[in-house]
Amino acid sequence: MSLVARHLEANGIATIVIGSARDIVEECGVARFLFSDFPLGNPCGRPYEPDMQREIVGYALDVLSNATLPRTTVQTPFVWSEDDSWKQGYARVDAESAEKLRKAGEARRARQAKARPTD
Repeated sequence: MSLVARHLEANGIATIVIGSARDIVEECGVARFLFSDFPLGNPCGRPYEPDMQREIVGYALDVLSNATLPRTTVQTPFVWSEDDSWKQGYARVDAESAEKLRKAGEARRARQAKARPTD
């Protein structure tokens, strides 16, 4: 997405990236970036919380219209959880979850193979 934003900017179309992977997006050098310190895939807020999501989109529109410097990053004021406990377990793989993930992967690959058209 960051590279698409850079291409659009180079062709005169203003962009704002809303994301959760700050290091990656900033390294790509987008013109305007609204950072949410949330789990990946949730940059606009928690599911089923439309008020938070609308506010985040509002922040993005403000950054889009008010940023005056290149590579502007603004962080939203929201937190995913009060104690940030989600960060400790997010994407953690231990012995117990590894087996569960292995089985889920096998099941997904079997479904994909079954759904693949035969020549």
